[in-house]
Formats: sequence, C-alpha cells, structure tokens
Amino acid sequence: MSLKNYGVLKGSAIARRLGSGPSPHYQVRLVDQGADHRIAINVSSKLPPSDLEYLVDENFRHPSTEALKALPLGFTPLPGGGGGRALDFIRGNFFDRSLMKALAPDVPGPDNDLNEKLDHFFQRAMADEQATVYAFGETWGPESAKDKYFGFSPGRGIHDIHMNQGNHPSFADQDGVWQDGGVLLHFAQPEQWVGIFLKFQSQVWHTDDRTGHALTTPVPEQHDGLVRIIAALVNDTHAPEQETVTLLNTSPTPVSLAGWVLADRKKHQQTLSGDLAPGAARVLRVQRPVELTNQGGSISLLDAQGLKVDGVSYVREQVRRPGWTLVF
Repeated sequence: MSLKNYGVLKGSAIARRLGSGPSPHYQVRLVDQGADHRIAINVSSKLPPSDLEYLVDENFRHPSTEALKALPLGFTPLPGGGGGRALDFIRGNFFDRSLMKALAPDVPGPDNDLNEKLDHFFQRAMADEQATVYAFGETWGPESAKDKYFGFSPGRGIHDIHMNQGNHPSFADQDGVWQDGGVLLHFAQPEQWVGIFLKFQSQVWHTDDRTGHALTTPVPEQHDGLVRIIAALVNDTHAPEQETVTLLNTSPTPVSLAGWVLADRKKHQQTLSGDLAPGAARVLRVQRPVELTNQGGSISLLDAQGLKVDGVSYVREQVRRPGWTLVF
C-alpha cells in the first residue's frame, strides 16, 4: 500500500514548537485563507539509528516550483507520476543525496541540531508576511477535538514529511513512489526557494519503480555517482537545436554504457552504448524522443538494470542564454 491522502499544503507559518519527548516532531501552525493546520515534522526516528538524515538547500531550483506557485492556498491532493508537483527523492532529481547528513534532534549549543536547523528558516518565514510554505505529506483531519499543540479547532494537518519509500519491513505498508514528504519555503523578496528534505537512516535509496519497496538485491555503495552528468547544452543556437549531455566516469576503471539510458523529465529514454575510460568525459548528442526543454527539466542516467546512477534538474532561468553550456 501507499499513503492514502498524499498532497501538498500551502499556507503561511504563524507559530512553531520545537520537537521534544519520546517521539519528537517539530510542529508548525500554518494558516490559509479559511483554516488552520499543523504540520508535524519528524526530528527523530523510532528505529535505530534514531538521528535523521537531512538536507537544507538554501538555493533550491527545480522546474516544479513554477507549478507550485499557481496552487491555491490550502491542501491539494497530488496524484502519483513524474513531471508533476509530487516529490520523489529518487526519481525527481530534487537534490544531490550525497549532501544529506545525519543530525541529532537536540544537542546543547547553538545551531547544531535538527530542531535548530528547521527553526532558523521557519522563524524567518513567520517574520515575513510574503513567505509561503509548501508542506508535502499525508493529511489528517478534520478532527472533532482541538489541536493538542496550538488549540485551534477542528484539528487537522500534515504528517509523514519525510521520504516515504524504501522503508524497513515494519513500515513497508507506507511505501510508494512519487509520495515523498518535504518542505519548500518561498521567499518573494528577494526571490528565493529553500528546500528541506528528511530521511530515516533505516530507509534505502533504491526502490521498486512500482511499489516503492526496497529492492531485494543490495546495490553497491559505489554505484551511485559512478558516472556523473556534469554539463548539458539545453538552449542551442542551431535550428533544430542540437542538445548535448556531458558524462564523466569518476571511477578508476572503465565503465560499459551498454544498455544504459538517458531519460528526460517526461521519462522519454535514449539508449547508450560503448565504454567510458577511467576519468574520461563524453559529450552525447541528445536524440529523440529525449528532449531538453528550455522551460526547465531534468536529466537522469540509468544503468542497464534501470537503476539510477545520477540525475540533475534545471530551471528556465539557468538556460536563458542560447549557446551556453550549463554546468552541474
């Protein structure tokens, strides 16, 4: 099974409480034009290791943000599938997973625990009347009782604001694709998006494309990033455009690209071939049906088994100058 009521809640942050107790969650009171909501963000795991992995991207760029701006305030259900507004940490190329770090929820001293990392940005959002919060996860409520943290009625909100696939078997019933939780904060002045992404250490990075369950065959740790997408020419000066993608073999051994594919945001695929020498780069001419749109998109590299090796994304502003190659 997967989450039953997955979607995104759009609103303004007006209050917060640090996570504490046996099952600590950082709590935020969010309001839209007609209702109050509470978003509950895990800062610790029930399964060991208890410290969550986190990433805060203070310069978050992804083509999905333009579609998010158009959403009304309140909760919007999100259907599965790529290319929309839903989150998938593995398939959506939202961030570089190697940048995630484990962090305890509460440590003595300033700015050195997960509560404080979250609090820094939510305090800023509460002080900015133009700031908008987008919380992805599963909705609950409305409930008959008042909210137990902020006292508004009826109680309602969003939880599961973390990766929701590749779970330990005891939580496998919550697995799914394109239903990961997270928080995006939009600050209009100056224009800035901040992405907050969380993952339990008990979760794995490679999952079944249909169920979101952890793969039964372990994937070697050195698999991810073995070959990297380091550049792309998206906005070419020729007509028709001659788009390219540049790959780099980061390993000390040759890599066979036989059966590997490049995939765009709409899941169109281009099959690759040949070998890539150690430390060598190769410029690939993009071929139909793969298309790198100038309006923003993503590029994924999958091996012969269909496992993601690397992935990047870009927005329209990054490719506005014709003829210039984008470096990732």
